[in-house]
Amino acid sequence: MSRIGKKPVPVPANVKVAISGRNVSVTGPKGTLVFEHHPLVKVTWTESEKSIVCSVADAADRVAKAQWGTTRAILRNMIEGVSNGYEKTLEVNGVGWAPSMQGTKLKLVVGLASPIFLEIPKGINVVVDKQIIRVSGADRQMVGEFAARVRSQRKPEPYNGKGIKYTTETIRRKQGKQFGA
Repeated sequence: MSRIGKKPVPVPANVKVAISGRNVSVTGPKGTLVFEHHPLVKVTWTESEKSIVCSVADAADRVAKAQWGTTRAILRNMIEGVSNGYEKTLEVNGVGWAPSMQGTKLKLVVGLASPIFLEIPKGINVVVDKQIIRVSGADRQMVGEFAARVRSQRKPEPYNGKGIKYTTETIRRKQGKQFGA
């Protein structure tokens, strides 16, 4: 038995769920998300309990068990995303380094010969405030992926502390070389 998969996913009153075949559509105040689940997993909507229940026919199958828990977690994240949304906050550290918005692109001046331009995907909202970049949206996977792409342009380094890092992240500083006696 999957400990995560067998739990029902509660649905708030302001979220609507529609299931057609293998497609699950979740609509809320922050937008609409659609997910096509694995064929081994059965997803049902119970109107009386206002919840989504995931189940599998063969609980002994390893692939089915893995997809059972994964499907339930993705559906829970979708419901959380359309009702509250997700946000990642990044911080740019470095002298002369600055993020800015240019239309639908994020411009990063991070100590390279030319600035880096990153196209912002649809469904994601990016706000730049001085050295802080806020990435928000309803889809948890897209928010996390775009934030990771921004961070990967100049990862934080431990000697000078320069780079792009999450605000919740702590960088362990290193001392560097010692000269003299």
